[in-house]
Amino acid sequence: MKRTTKSVLVTLTSLAVASTALATMDIHKEYKVKHPDAKCDTCHMMKVPKKGAGERNDFGKKVEAAKGKDGKINWSKVPAAK
Repeated sequence: MKRTTKSVLVTLTSLAVASTALATMDIHKEYKVKHPDAKCDTCHMMKVPKKGAGERNDFGKKVEAAKGKDGKINWSKVPAAK
């Protein structure tokens, strides 16, 4: 019984982490349509952050704050990047 519970928890955690990474790429692609010159460092401190380890700059924090419960960004709440 304990082994089954542990397996279920590991599976659910894996799905949650994977969906977070996919949402990040979706957000990047959505922003890149509006601003083709956007790169990873538009929102992150590093030029090429590792998955889940990228510290966000001020613009990235504003994008994160504009994220709704459905995972979509309300771009009207995000000022233009500098």
